[in-house]
Amino acid sequence: MIDESPTIFVIDDDPSARRGLSRLIMAGGMRVEPFESARDFLDQADNEIHGCIVLDVKMPGLSGLDLQAELIKKNIALPIIFVSGHSEIPDAAVAMKKGAIDFLTKPIDGEHLFKAITESLEKNRLNREGLTKRDKIQKRLDSLTPREYTVLKYVISGMLNKQIAFELDITEDTVKVHRGRVMKKMSAASLAELVRLAESVNVKPADVED
Repeated sequence: MIDESPTIFVIDDDPSARRGLSRLIMAGGMRVEPFESARDFLDQADNEIHGCIVLDVKMPGLSGLDLQAELIKKNIALPIIFVSGHSEIPDAAVAMKKGAIDFLTKPIDGEHLFKAITESLEKNRLNREGLTKRDKIQKRLDSLTPREYTVLKYVISGMLNKQIAFELDITEDTVKVHRGRVMKKMSAASLAELVRLAESVNVKPADVED
């Protein structure tokens, strides 16, 4: 069985700081996995891991901010709590603008850290739930035939059945059949719900000429 417990990834090139943070977090009953460099973490990071990152800003090689940028590029949505030995306002501003949960100054206040971790884990949980929902909707979308997918795009653009029939050079009854199958396969009870489902997986409406 796959263990779904979240992990707190502590990334800091300072061994004493890394150990101290890891012990503090483990004392709070949470799983910790330490890394001495951002590169080591990035080399094994993927979308299957979940939890959050406690990340030092200034490190040799790949810095904390560099790692944040790389994770964004790889579409790995792990919440980040930055830690720093100094109150570096420019770095903090950049980190927070890119979605960091918090920016803490060493020595770390335990209560503040655990508050940030709790917020991070909740954000990660919601992100994962959203991904799961989108995956299910995408599977429904993938079950459509090419013609059904085309009809879907016309339907969510607001076209009537007779207009779709004209565009595709098929009968209106055939459009109704395809439309019914689309609604059933997408598990949509209404046009509004079908539009919402399509938007959630980035299906664009067909271009409709006035």
